[in-house]
Amino acid sequence: MTFNVENETECAFPFSVEDMARLVGEAVLDEEGCPYEAQVNVVVTDAEGIRELNREYRGIDRETDVLSFPNLEFRKAGVFEIDEKQEADFFDPDTGELVLGDIMISAEKVLEQAESYGHSVQREFAFLMAHSMLHLCGYDHMEESEAGEMERRQEEILWKLGITRD
Repeated sequence: MTFNVENETECAFPFSVEDMARLVGEAVLDEEGCPYEAQVNVVVTDAEGIRELNREYRGIDRETDVLSFPNLEFRKAGVFEIDEKQEADFFDPDTGELVLGDIMISAEKVLEQAESYGHSVQREFAFLMAHSMLHLCGYDHMEESEAGEMERRQEEILWKLGITRD
């Protein structure tokens, strides 16, 4: 699995962003039963950077904590069905890996929300990573039932990794 991780900010986290992104990302893909080696790009950006992306891609002119840009469309969340005719669109020709998509995380929101929710910065980063990875696997939270399922999956994955709210 390839996790390309870039921190565009001056923010120094009390853990390795690369290691945490990989740990959580691989855990999500294992839980979802992804049958492919995968590739994910993760960028830690600042408040203005994520606001600009949110405005450009979602038409919402405000900062957010995380944005997900899935490369695949899923008929059912977590079911990796790829039509042979479209394989060239979804697999990296050099590595053969499934290109799942991109994740943008706001460094300021990680710090702010960790303090606000009373848990560690590591836990908040891991939560946002799990949340976004589930989006890349076809999950959404537009409907109440979808939101409940997504939240349950996030918490289950983090619990298995020993990353709790404590």
